[in-house]
Amino acid sequence: MKLSSLIDWRSRLGALSLTLSRKLFKGKAFGYIGAISIMLSLLTSCTPSKSQRPKVVSSQVQPQEVTLDANFQTVMGQTIYVPVYSHIYHGEKKDIFNLAATLSIRNTDSSDPMVITSVRYYDSNGKLVKQYLERAIQLTALASTDFVVNRTDMSGGSGANFIVEWVAQTKVSQPIVEAVMIGADLQQGISWMSPGKVVESGVSK
Repeated sequence: MKLSSLIDWRSRLGALSLTLSRKLFKGKAFGYIGAISIMLSLLTSCTPSKSQRPKVVSSQVQPQEVTLDANFQTVMGQTIYVPVYSHIYHGEKKDIFNLAATLSIRNTDSSDPMVITSVRYYDSNGKLVKQYLERAIQLTALASTDFVVNRTDMSGGSGANFIVEWVAQTKVSQPIVEAVMIGADLQQGISWMSPGKVVESGVSK
């Protein structure tokens, strides 16, 4: 049954239960208990189960892994530095506010692909924490991909960063590479974006 139909039936049964409760309330002590029991049973039976609730399914396709062999001729490429914060400080006591971070890489070219060769995550001391790619991946025209640092992962610290390297076999428009931080705690929420900065351009040897 569709969710809209369940909501409609729930409204109708709610009105019916109210009518029944008014009749039961007239001169009969057991009416209160009876009316409340009817209302609760009707409302409970009309609540959609987990299996009936609509599911959100992601349509994002995982990028294809590629091998950069001798036949792959690089025309252009970049190394991009992206600031990331696994937590920030607040209050006079410098209390820690944990954050989840999502690195987003978007191919802005409308016709040609780009290849991401490396996505590395470093902590505040410049130490490598994680290499997110075992093999290079290809982003088709206008495609995007993302990499997540969980809110409970504080290994990066407040000065963490991603180093992203990409190449292309044709001249393509520059991709958008940025990080989105978000956190919520004790009815407080915070979020912002951190754009990447190109630190090296040219053709990889």
